[in-house]
Amino acid sequence: MIDKAREMTDGGKTRIHIEDPMATKKFGYDLLARLERYGGLSGQPLVLLCIGTDRSTGDCLGPLVGTKLASCNQDVFAVYGTLDQPVHASNLQDKLDEIYRVHQNPLVIAVDASLGGVDSVGLVTIGDGALHPGAGVNKKLPPVGEIHITGIVNVGGFMEYLVLQNTRLNLVMRMAEVIAQGLLQTIALCTRKETREI
Repeated sequence: MIDKAREMTDGGKTRIHIEDPMATKKFGYDLLARLERYGGLSGQPLVLLCIGTDRSTGDCLGPLVGTKLASCNQDVFAVYGTLDQPVHASNLQDKLDEIYRVHQNPLVIAVDASLGGVDSVGLVTIGDGALHPGAGVNKKLPPVGEIHITGIVNVGGFMEYLVLQNTRLNLVMRMAEVIAQGLLQTIALCTRKETREI
């Protein structure tokens, strides 16, 4: 059984359960450390690419996170992928082209839902390197981002499309809230760090 109050690392990935009362703080500090390692706090544009669709309960995690962050008054992350303008399999390459056209040398943080083992449902994972969107449903899409954030919304391994369609919205909403609050925690830490350095 997973200890839900404990942060777990696995091959450079941080795994935080949404039931952990310290989830947003752990998320914020972890993402800040990764941004520092990548040099993302030195003026490089930070792009949050939230992948998914509002047509599937399990796959709407990314657009929910994007919508929550886009509605906040923040200027740390440029946000792509919301419920109103989702980024999904059909337009992912076009959106990537746009990002690299608009932003000079951006550091892309990709957010997406994923499927996993039964004990992993409810975990938010933060890792270095590209996200491989669509891998859980056998879609060939380009790898995305220098840092990735995934939320394990349901169990994988069998009839993935149906599983995503039948994922509980309550879990996805709670996971989106934890990720959005974790990103706001990262923004607050970035702002505090910049203030100290002035």
